[in-house]
Amino acid sequence: MTKTVLTYLSILATMVLLDAVWLGGIAQPLYRRGIGHLMAPQPNLLAALAFYLLYAAGIFAFVVGPRGVGDWQSAAAWGALFGFMAYMTYDLTNLATLRDWPLALALVDTAWGCCATALAAVAGRLATDRLA
Repeated sequence: MTKTVLTYLSILATMVLLDAVWLGGIAQPLYRRGIGHLMAPQPNLLAALAFYLLYAAGIFAFVVGPRGVGDWQSAAAWGALFGFMAYMTYDLTNLATLRDWPLALALVDTAWGCCATALAAVAGRLATDRLA
């Protein structure tokens, strides 16, 4: 049980830290230019918390948990695929339903989702291996 909780927390912490850097600084001008007219002045922290808790659980359940010990490369690849599916679902839905959702933003956001999810999956895999 402790190994599961610590692995989950390593995934969660990695996603939150990566997104804080990405959304809070690096990509903020890109999002402001592309969808600034849709953005709230302040993020909904309860919704953000729910996303990170659920997304980390998904990474654990579908990527890190099923992979073998020491197989961080597989965790990275499956994490990237999981990120691609999740972020592309979000971005394609926005392209389909929202006026003026930029295609370039959808592509960058999806690429980010692949990278961030792969890194979070690797963090979870390494935590699991260290605790084994």
